[in-house]
Amino acid sequence: MKRLTTLISLFFLLTYQPAAAQRDFSDSEITKLVLLGTGNPNPSPDQSGCALALVVNDTPYIIDFGPGLVRRSAKMTPRYGGSIGGLETSKLKTAFLTHLHSDHTAGYPDLILTPWVMGRDEPMEVYGPVGTAHMTDHILLAYEEDIRYRVYGDEPTNDRGWRVNCHEFEQEGEIYRDSNIVVEAFPVTHGSWPNAWGFRFTTPDKVIVISGDCKPSPKVAEYATGADILVHEVYSQAGYETKSADWKAYHAVHHTSTLELAEIARKAEPGKVILYHILFWGSSEAELLQEIQTVYDGKVYVGADLDIF
Repeated sequence: MKRLTTLISLFFLLTYQPAAAQRDFSDSEITKLVLLGTGNPNPSPDQSGCALALVVNDTPYIIDFGPGLVRRSAKMTPRYGGSIGGLETSKLKTAFLTHLHSDHTAGYPDLILTPWVMGRDEPMEVYGPVGTAHMTDHILLAYEEDIRYRVYGDEPTNDRGWRVNCHEFEQEGEIYRDSNIVVEAFPVTHGSWPNAWGFRFTTPDKVIVISGDCKPSPKVAEYATGADILVHEVYSQAGYETKSADWKAYHAVHHTSTLELAEIARKAEPGKVILYHILFWGSSEAELLQEIQTVYDGKVYVGADLDIF
């Protein structure tokens, strides 16, 4: 038995592969951008749903609500071995939504309810396009039995943290300001979707622009000019060439290729370009970068879930 145990232990030591080290590219103690999810509608096990967290002076701001975002956020906290205390679940109170597609909103019920269950004792403040309030009302209606039981049953919880104050915007320009950030919204083109937006966040030491989902949009280059970071959706040009005519037509007006993003970056010249909402379509990270580098020679990062910038 002792010999068998020794053999099993040796096998484990020879075959065990430690988890990949956390990638931290940040250069600020004030502003941290965390890629909670870099995925898309495809259920990739390596890419959680599209979501970002901006943490400024230990205060979190969530951008888009893809599936899995609360657990990804919790992973970054000291409770679960991370280093960003500002992402403690009960602190998730302020959020921004680019558009209402399901891969950007399937985690919305989780964002409303789980932080409340974990102790959030004030309403969420959510800023999104027209339709956000309607979606919110229906989510709360769908979970009314859960909310009623937690408030009036045996569970010692509060009657405030499940509530949501929705702030819908329709015009380009500033939509939010506090002591940490100024948030500007700008329209982008995402096929015929009527309300698709990008955001520009200005913190005490950084300017970060988020494209949202879009085809190449002049407003992205305008707002990203001189920014420290541009986070932009992307698909592989080589992968695109393998698609059917119908899918080529769809993606051409809804999303942005590596070569098109390279042109945007060349015009805007941000400090860093980070790829998210990535459609690899069989291409490797190196191949995505090679496509971009045929046009743009600046700093480009293929974003992975839980990267920190």
